Amino acid sequence: MKKIMTAFAILILLQFNYTALAQQPKMEEICYNPNAKGDTLKRSIKSAAIGKIGTAAVVINYHSPGVRGRNIWGGLIPYGEVWVTGAHNATNIEIDKDFIVNGVSIPKGKYAFFTIPAKKEWILIINKNWNQHLTDDYQQSEDLVRIKVKPQQQKETIQRLQYFITDKGNNKGEIAMAWDKLKIQFDVKIK
Repeated sequence: MKKIMTAFAILILLQFNYTALAQQPKMEEICYNPNAKGDTLKRSIKSAAIGKIGTAAVVINYHSPGVRGRNIWGGLIPYGEVWVTGAHNATNIEIDKDFIVNGVSIPKGKYAFFTIPAKKEWILIINKNWNQHLTDDYQQSEDLVRIKVKPQQQKETIQRLQYFITDKGNNKGEIAMAWDKLKIQFDVKIK
């Protein structure tokens, strides 16, 4: 009887582990260029930007909403409010080496990326708490750095929000986000 109970317990554990693994997102479910082809999806696409700045690996995980004919800036995305700069969970940036943003040294690791959009000037935020749903748990006291930047107008409409990682040499680079007819960016230096 003890052997039967042990075997039964093992089967339950195996089923639990299989179910948990089956619910993990598969690599093919993550989109690395949400603008690569036209789509008709109404949902935000789970997306990622992967690149290098100097010797550091940089990964940005986010959900990419679409314009779909909506008024984005000052409409869907209100001015003056903290935004996850994507959809659903907070966008997170992971860098595997210590880095500097706007003169602030930040240890290697994973961080949330938020913004406060405005017509003429945005505030970009790197926050300690990367594991957040929308801004439900956002606390300004956990901000590591805030940067003021001017949004750049683009000629073409970017239908789906997208992040870009650019290596500029000498352990310097840039992280940018573009959506609709707007682009924001900030510099990153690897220590």
